[in-house]
Amino acid sequence: MLIVLAKARVGEGAMEAARAAVADMVAASNAENGCIAYAFAQDVLDPSVLHIVEKWQDDAALSEHFASSHMAAFGAAIAGLDFTVVEAIKFDTDEGVRVM
Repeated sequence: MLIVLAKARVGEGAMEAARAAVADMVAASNAENGCIAYAFAQDVLDPSVLHIVEKWQDDAALSEHFASSHMAAFGAAIAGLDFTVVEAIKFDTDEGVRVM
């Protein structure tokens, strides 16, 4: 399993404009083959920061995601906004164990 943790910074006034694109991206990504989970969350201490958490079955699924039409649509939707992915890190891991 792969886990991708990413962080985006959204400029003042751009968050509302980005919401529809983010919602579409989350719905389409969660419907992809090989996607285990895909979510964006707004930081409670810094509302200009979005955290992205992704879980993928394998590298092939992640590669298909990056090549998907909804990824291209998302890029086009945020192109005119002050929206910058400042970090994205991929972890190759096992299935994990419950801690609670």
